Amino acid sequence: MNEQIKSCFDHSNVSDKRDTLTAVTYSGAEDERSEDDMKTKRTKVSLLAPLIQNIRELDKKQKEVTDMETLLKDDDASLRELAELERESCLQDIQDLRQKILELLIPEAEVDMSDLVLEVTAGVGGQEAMLFTAEMFDMYEGFAQYHGWSFDVLEHMSSDLGGLRHASASISGPHSYKKMKFEAGVHRVQRVPKTEKQGRMHTSTMTVAVLPQPTEISFTINPKDLRIETKRASGAGGQHVNTTDSAVRIVHLPTGLVAECQQERSQLKNREKAMKALTAKLYNMKLEEETSKRYNQRKIQVGTKGRSEKIRTYNYAQDRVTDHRISMTVHDVRGFLLGEDLLNEMNSSLQEFSDQEMLMELLEEGSQEES
Repeated sequence: MNEQIKSCFDHSNVSDKRDTLTAVTYSGAEDERSEDDMKTKRTKVSLLAPLIQNIRELDKKQKEVTDMETLLKDDDASLRELAELERESCLQDIQDLRQKILELLIPEAEVDMSDLVLEVTAGVGGQEAMLFTAEMFDMYEGFAQYHGWSFDVLEHMSSDLGGLRHASASISGPHSYKKMKFEAGVHRVQRVPKTEKQGRMHTSTMTVAVLPQPTEISFTINPKDLRIETKRASGAGGQHVNTTDSAVRIVHLPTGLVAECQQERSQLKNREKAMKALTAKLYNMKLEEETSKRYNQRKIQVGTKGRSEKIRTYNYAQDRVTDHRISMTVHDVRGFLLGEDLLNEMNSSLQEFSDQEMLMELLEEGSQEES
């Protein structure tokens, strides 16, 4: 990591930062510079300040570790013990500072600040795939609760045995899309189904789609491009089912994308939820087009790029969950499916790996610009 960070400051973008600092601290004829230009440079400096502070703190901690190495050779046993404790503390601080610096070097994508629409769909495996899909949907609801996010079900198509054919939910909260985007893709489960009489292991799959939810300001839809249909709700629901036209289906005519909702008794509420889902789908399509223009094979397969890839395997016989993108395995499948510490730990590792890949891509772009 040190080499990556050092390299980043050796490239052309660092000279730009140095010029910015020089311009702002220049004591000469400031009136010769335009006020807008100086304001822009001051803004850049204010953004660089946390990065510079963390780098200086990192240098300080590394020097402290070097000093501790000398004390570890001291004849006094108690002094050596204190030095070892201090050294371990410094090493942990260094690790934390490296991660902070890495995060500061990576430009924050606007989409990472979005809320999202989560979609889960059963894949191969029949009823077993639907049961697994229901467990995954529950896991993400638990993950939302773990982070204090809201979780609003938009669509819920259940199977006869209590599984899920398809479901969607709107998730809102700080950094919700930034964390959830790593879940997009094909998830595979390997276990003996409850309906299996001979004890044979089955492999089933389900697919997760994570669609960023844009704000009304950043993304609008022409009402003339929509066809809105109403119908009677179907499925379990008592007297309400098949008595009122509350279910809503919205078709975006130019693209053919469809969103529907029948979760609420109110047609108006169902229309609002269906519109939210449709907006997320259209926004995601727009992002896919933009992303494909600068697609890099080295980059981690996350978000919209990973839907056709088997990103993770849940193996019950070995009680393990393996993420194939970073070759990380954690044990305790049932604990993982709670959507708490174990899922969050894997999510953090994916974020760190993604940040490193992004940093390397930025360095390569800087090298190409220089040449």
